[in-house]
Amino acid sequence: MPRTFSIAWRASAVLICIALMMGVPRPSSAQTEPDDDVVPFLTLRNQTGADVPADLFGDERSVLSAGRCRVGELDFRGLSSLAAAAPPFIREEFLFVDDVAMVEPARIFDGLQSSADAPAMYVHGYYIGFEKGCRRAALLRNNANLAGRFLWFSWPSDGSLASYIHDEADLYWSVPDIADAIIELERRFGGGAADVIGHSLGARGIVLALYEVASREPDIRLDEVVLLAPDMDFGIFQRLLPRIRGIVDNITIYVTTGDRPLAISAQLHGYPRLGQAGNDVETLEGVEVIDLSDLPSDSPTGHLYHIYNPIVGRDLDQLLNGGLHAAERRNLHVTGHNLWRLRGTDGDSMD
Repeated sequence: MPRTFSIAWRASAVLICIALMMGVPRPSSAQTEPDDDVVPFLTLRNQTGADVPADLFGDERSVLSAGRCRVGELDFRGLSSLAAAAPPFIREEFLFVDDVAMVEPARIFDGLQSSADAPAMYVHGYYIGFEKGCRRAALLRNNANLAGRFLWFSWPSDGSLASYIHDEADLYWSVPDIADAIIELERRFGGGAADVIGHSLGARGIVLALYEVASREPDIRLDEVVLLAPDMDFGIFQRLLPRIRGIVDNITIYVTTGDRPLAISAQLHGYPRLGQAGNDVETLEGVEVIDLSDLPSDSPTGHLYHIYNPIVGRDLDQLLNGGLHAAERRNLHVTGHNLWRLRGTDGDSMD
């Protein structure tokens, strides 16, 4: 481990310990602006009846429900400079779910229609409990500048590192409901308006849901489909792509080297994953592939660049909010007919 990284890790650990010992208060819901920290969601998780907001939903399968989760941040007061210096994956631990308000699913869609012309629905990956999922959904929304148009779909992942196979089963079980949500977004907002985003195992769920949507509603039309570090068999994606490409205006895949979870998944399944750099992406007609291998490491796993790396966030902003194709976006350098490498520094602006 590099010395500077080790020092930052130790400093962050000390910071967390000090905060816990000091009993640093958490801000109440009244102290924050709703639009800044509230994440609307649809979920297939069971309701536990717990009094603590973070524990309101479990990891069992259930009927579709909806709500809004509020994300707060620990107040370090005099320690704010040390908190700001902590690595991003440590600063995530300073976030917490402060409140959850349940509403009917129709009201979530109504709220999106009142705040946005085009929604962006995000589906999370493996090893994501409700509380962690809400935090990370908020981080992605902020990193990609998606406030006001963001919807998080939470399927019943166990939130356990050892439950990958179980999570796969729960993801497959959730695909029809993901497809239903996509169809409802298109129905309400019209053709070519809705964006769909998936990370890791959630990206696999998005592809399978789109395959179902194409079968059920072949005339449907979505805008952007973004697959972040997709944990999906590359060859299977090749076979499904012709069916889903017809209902999507643009498909963008983010890949990289050094993604440890995807490397493990490739060993487990015996085939390369779609989110790994080095695949024969020129066979993917109508798809833009963004290679992030030149960027500095965002976390120990290399798998969470969508929430931790501001350079990736700015590229997603240009794609999802600006509607710019890869050839039009800043810091993208073409290396193949459908392959670009993203380069830049944290100081890069959107100008």
